[in-house]
Amino acid sequence: MKRIVVLGAAESGVGAAVLAKVKGFDVFVSDMGQIKEKYKQVLEQYQIPWEEGKHTESLILSADEVVKSPGIPDDAPMPQKIREAGIGIISEIEFAGRYTHAKMICVTGSNGKTTTTSLIYHIFKEAGYNVGLAGNIGRSLALQIAEGRQFDYYIIELSSFQLDNMYDFRANIAVLLNITPDHLDRYNNDMQSYTDSKMRIIRNQTEEDAFVYWADDPIIKRELTKYGIRAKQCPFSILKKTGMIGYISDGQYVIEQPTPFNMEQESLSLTGKHNMYNSLAAGIAAHLSGIKDEDLRKSLSDFEGVEHRLEKVARVGGVQYINDSKATNVDACWYALESMTTPTILILGGKDKGNDYSSIRDLVQKKCAGLVYLGADNAKLHAFFDDMGLPVADTHSMKDCVEACARMAQPGYTVLLSPCCASFDLFKNMEDRGDQFKALVRAL
Repeated sequence: MKRIVVLGAAESGVGAAVLAKVKGFDVFVSDMGQIKEKYKQVLEQYQIPWEEGKHTESLILSADEVVKSPGIPDDAPMPQKIREAGIGIISEIEFAGRYTHAKMICVTGSNGKTTTTSLIYHIFKEAGYNVGLAGNIGRSLALQIAEGRQFDYYIIELSSFQLDNMYDFRANIAVLLNITPDHLDRYNNDMQSYTDSKMRIIRNQTEEDAFVYWADDPIIKRELTKYGIRAKQCPFSILKKTGMIGYISDGQYVIEQPTPFNMEQESLSLTGKHNMYNSLAAGIAAHLSGIKDEDLRKSLSDFEGVEHRLEKVARVGGVQYINDSKATNVDACWYALESMTTPTILILGGKDKGNDYSSIRDLVQKKCAGLVYLGADNAKLHAFFDDMGLPVADTHSMKDCVEACARMAQPGYTVLLSPCCASFDLFKNMEDRGDQFKALVRAL
């Protein structure tokens, strides 16, 4: 009996373990941290042996193949030992893809992944398609397959970490939104290594597939020259230019292929320049899949957006509070600031990922009336922003942060949580950060 070892016992890892068990493998799960109770219950239900707080080498290095959770770096000690032993390491998505014939619509990019993935899913679901949602959003793809879900399509959000350990998996429609600096701490501060991970989304595509991408992204434009792309190329831009499949022109949202489609730009539910890219990418993917014009038009106009992404929380004392906790890199914050129309108190900080804040400096100067730093260590923020002459507050908890914002903001202002950083210094994750922000704002 082939032995599968799973490293990491959260959503991805437990899903892979259950699928391996259902498919008749000898399965073992190992997690260096503490496993959440809900995941322990699933492992016990399927009688899968597990350990937490350690990696027992004899139990792991006896594997025929290892499924590694995306949160574990490739250069961590145990993955290195596994490779030295000549054992293959794959991702949960790679493993799960072996056991479904569903068409895969896969979305990656430094920013906009969750919004675009959620919008595509919304369009398919509302059009009556038999569709599932998985990857870096929703429930584990492997677990859904293990439970016998028979979807015709899966809409999958893929992080660079997931793409790193995918080899034979094939995206029928690959969507690449943008490539900007992110997670560089995971890639030895090497932008090319991170870029190479993102480009893996087109791996294994054939002439029957489609590659949807933002044509104006300078890194994507450069990288395209390196690849012999076999899939149908479907570039989009927010400007009407030769060769674009989709664009915005004269107040119209336009998709030219495979058949002409258009609607009023002002009818789109998502606003802001960054969401024009997201709406174009989603619309093209749906249009390529045969979604009817009336269904596409309706879904693009009634999508409610994604939690923690430019989410309006409340208006308190004439001040609008916006939760953009998903903005875990500088580029995401740039798009958020660019969409602001009132004086803004910007909340920055968290676990720095090798950030260069230069790209938002002009926007901060133009849009911001004050800065509130929220992190265990805010020294880098002080060094970069303090000389701009804006009011600054230094905080180390969400309670202190929200109170500082309330003192600094005047009626007509916006308070924007768009931190540029990961959340793990003070919070469980970015959802916890956003949830705490919303709860404290609503209590003002």
